[in-house]
Amino acid sequence: MKIHEFQAKELFANAGVAVLQNRVATTPEQAAAAFVELGTPMAVVKAQIHAGGRGKGTTIENPAQHGVQLVRSAEEAQEVATGLLGKTLVTIQTGPEGKVVNQVIIEEGCDIARELYLGIVLDRSNKMPVLMCSTEGGMDIETVAEETPELIFKEHFDPHFGLQSFQVRKLCSQLGITGTSIRSADKFMRTLCNLYVDLDCSLAEINPLVVTGDGELLALDAKISFDSNAMYRQQDIAAYRDLSEEEPTELRAGEAGLSYIKLDGNIACLVNGAGLAMSTMDIIKLHGGEPANFLDVGGGADKSQVTEAFRILLSDPNVKAVLVNIFGGIARCSTIAAAIVAASKEVGFEVPLVVRLEGTEVEEGRRILEESDVAIITATDLTDAATKVCAAIGA
Repeated sequence: MKIHEFQAKELFANAGVAVLQNRVATTPEQAAAAFVELGTPMAVVKAQIHAGGRGKGTTIENPAQHGVQLVRSAEEAQEVATGLLGKTLVTIQTGPEGKVVNQVIIEEGCDIARELYLGIVLDRSNKMPVLMCSTEGGMDIETVAEETPELIFKEHFDPHFGLQSFQVRKLCSQLGITGTSIRSADKFMRTLCNLYVDLDCSLAEINPLVVTGDGELLALDAKISFDSNAMYRQQDIAAYRDLSEEEPTELRAGEAGLSYIKLDGNIACLVNGAGLAMSTMDIIKLHGGEPANFLDVGGGADKSQVTEAFRILLSDPNVKAVLVNIFGGIARCSTIAAAIVAASKEVGFEVPLVVRLEGTEVEEGRRILEESDVAIITATDLTDAATKVCAAIGA
């Protein structure tokens, strides 16, 4: 689960991670009032969407309007907010369709001496979180990792004991943090690592992390993602969820008990099992196609779920064909086959449908499909299915 920058900074502040004062505004008038309330000679107006790259991003309505802009008066704050609120911001992470800006934050300015990068993720190979820092703050960290990986410094830490002071000192030496700033870094980094563990985060990122003229560390930006499977024990965090920022079809799928992620391709996939779904997408790409989604109907899918799955898949205008790949275990192939036939009558298929069945009661499932009046292209194995679905759309 993702949250907005202002929400992440609220969590930071509550935990003792240093942030700047800010105010949230949903109207231009509120933005002007926020500037006055902050009482600083300058401030920054920042669009709030679930995507990075907002500083370089621009609105569709006005390509000169960026998602982050410095202002020096209440009038300027109101003008920039007018140019952002209700507009569609396009960044490197939103895709060309962009995201609508429903709120902005007005944040006080500060004296920036240096810009650094700091991020925490779970290192699955080492089975523990890793704190990553770099001197190249304010930049695309993926580019830094690719072109100058020696500028990224890492320290793993045990979630039970947290980051240790000797690790902070090591990072400070690598980052060139000296003097009294080391004490500020110790509190900042260790507190952030504790927050990462306590709140079941999957990502905590600050880019840039700034060192002020006074030598203090501040989170100028804040990005947090959470482990959705842990939200049952993080009810306060779950309340931060902004449904308007999420893909409507993904929300709809979740309500039906389906795991669905929309992609940019044109071959829809309906599969049971996450691993098999990933393999299905891989083999589609291997044969020259592009998957339109990840969709796992799970092991106990019934007629209503399969029908809803097809409705979701076919609601995507980019979909030119559908590949159903079922390995019957708990879910019998006969049950899935009957559900496919029933779903076709309710939903209707206007695109080629390729079906591969294997596993429990596969012969019965194939018989049901063969005896139906549904136009189905059957496949003997996954390679055959991928070949046929790609050929059906001329890929």
